[in-house]
Amino acid sequence: MASLFKTGEAWRIDFSIGANGRRKSIRLGKLNKHAAQSARQWIEKLIAAKAMNTTPDPETANWAGGIDDMLHDRLAAVGLVKPREQSRATLAAFVDSLIASRTDIKPATKRWYKDARKNLVDCLGANVQLRDIDPGDAVKVRLALEKSGLGPNTVRRRVGVCRQIFNAAQRFKLIEDNPFAGMAADVRSDPSKFRFVTQAETTTILEHCPDVTWKVIVCLVRYGGLRCPSEVLALKWGHVNWEKLRLTIPSSKTACHEGKASRVCPLFPELRAVLEEAFAQAATGEECIIPRYRSNAVNLRTHFQRIIERAGVTPWPKLFVNLRSSRETELVKDFPIHTVTAWLGNSPKVAMKHYLQVTDDEFERAAGMVKQPAAKSAAFEQQNPQQQGTVPMCSSVQKNQKSPVNIGLLHAPALNGITLQYGPNARDRNRTCTPFGTGT
Repeated sequence: MASLFKTGEAWRIDFSIGANGRRKSIRLGKLNKHAAQSARQWIEKLIAAKAMNTTPDPETANWAGGIDDMLHDRLAAVGLVKPREQSRATLAAFVDSLIASRTDIKPATKRWYKDARKNLVDCLGANVQLRDIDPGDAVKVRLALEKSGLGPNTVRRRVGVCRQIFNAAQRFKLIEDNPFAGMAADVRSDPSKFRFVTQAETTTILEHCPDVTWKVIVCLVRYGGLRCPSEVLALKWGHVNWEKLRLTIPSSKTACHEGKASRVCPLFPELRAVLEEAFAQAATGEECIIPRYRSNAVNLRTHFQRIIERAGVTPWPKLFVNLRSSRETELVKDFPIHTVTAWLGNSPKVAMKHYLQVTDDEFERAAGMVKQPAAKSAAFEQQNPQQQGTVPMCSSVQKNQKSPVNIGLLHAPALNGITLQYGPNARDRNRTCTPFGTGT
């Protein structure tokens, strides 16, 4: 059916389809004889499928899909396979078509794709073919992002979007390997940007809010732990259950996960008071708790920073995120972490990595616990000056007692006449402790 010929070092295959078919040739190029014969066998199967007007068997189709573009183009030229037009897709055209086809993503995610598209095109060119982009080009893009002044996490996120773009190209069989594969794209926490906003500071800021709307915004984030602006602006009065004191929070960030389109959190007392005030002032028929600032052009962060400065408080990094972080840090002191994360809409892993902080109050409480025994000791010495410098001990404890219980720095009066369990053996368990200097 197909004849194999060698001219010089190159091989070619001649074939025809049908009795009166025109003879056609396919150049294989420089191959060894075994490879040329193997190619002829696969091509003969394609010829047979073409002659019978049927689809090639899966193994043959898989072989045709795995050959290089040059040989595939030659097979397409003689009608044995469909052209690989997509294999010549340019970077800009592919990313544009991908963004247009992703009707399932949110507007904010689409902006991330557009930003990544701009970075790729600026660095590699709009008309570069996808199959010509290699890992060296990916490194070039990352270095350009780092030199552009973007923050480390923004660079990682942008690299992650680039990796998603080329993952899609891989799924469409436009490229064999993802040039961004293995490149770090995970968002990491930055402790230097953590700032615990105390309730006293929050009270001061609330006193300088221009109206009840801003009081609600601040309290929703600081005491409700809501994301701002997405969750704050999505709230409606119908989400407030005044009877059960609960708040249902629609969450666009987690809506893509099953069962995570919304969550319920308690109507905390600090939040309840300001919501009641806002409800009393709301216009008749108003549905939204925050009726203003609903345009994407409004920057709530800029407005909030002015309020903070007017209150005489030094603005902190990530204004709204640290309000939410402060609330989560407070709540985990009183409630289990799985409960707190269910209320705030994240996971324990994310909370531990990006939200929970070590506060000054915890340092002070820990230091107070360490100093407490010393203070008690000083008080005891003032009350018992005759026993200063003595160490409370149990006079009747045997020296060869095994595995004694560590009773610590307990004072003599507290032990006098006390019977303790002191030893592993039943016959040695009970010991009556008295301090030195008071007899046995």
